[in-house]
Amino acid sequence: MEQKIIVRVAHSGDASFANAITDEMASSAKARGTGIAKRSPEYVAKKIIEGKSVIAHTEEGTWVGFCYIEAWQHGQFVANSGLIVAPAFRKTGIAKKIKQTIFQLSREKYPDSKIFGLTTGLAVMKINSELGYEPVTYSELTDDEEFWAGCKSCVNYEILMSKERKNCMCTAMLFEPKQANPTEAKADEFSKNANLYERFMKIKESKLLNWFRKK
Repeated sequence: MEQKIIVRVAHSGDASFANAITDEMASSAKARGTGIAKRSPEYVAKKIIEGKSVIAHTEEGTWVGFCYIEAWQHGQFVANSGLIVAPAFRKTGIAKKIKQTIFQLSREKYPDSKIFGLTTGLAVMKINSELGYEPVTYSELTDDEEFWAGCKSCVNYEILMSKERKNCMCTAMLFEPKQANPTEAKADEFSKNANLYERFMKIKESKLLNWFRKK
């Protein structure tokens, strides 16, 4: 029987999963032969407690997957980092659900921020594209030194630095909120203008009625 998996915003009660999450992050990076910014269980627990992460688990409480939000340059940029799925639940579509949920959470918490990511995974690139991300050059990402310092744990860090941080093995992708849903934005603007026009006509009609009454 297929297990039901719940994907939701994490809360303080999920902090107990922090060790399992960071252990799997390290194991996964080693197996792929690539590196990710290393995070301690304390750091992951902090993201969970702050409500800046998404967790997936079975109805029985088995940990399935995780992802968290990081903000850079005073919130001008946001990254959905540390996406990880437990080995037993990979290739089930859970990664996509987690990405969709963390993306929505990022939009709610940081509606005006640019959301970016660096990845070598084709599956993640596909999901990002579906969410509205576009491939960009590294120069369009945050210039926050703390973010780039996180790349020091990657096996490709020397390549990144030799190319003056202009490119590397990862593909950079960016979501810009101002370009999101142009049709929806136009519809909102039309609705706003229509409401203003309706209010104007009601005021005008009221003034005309008062004028006739005085006559």
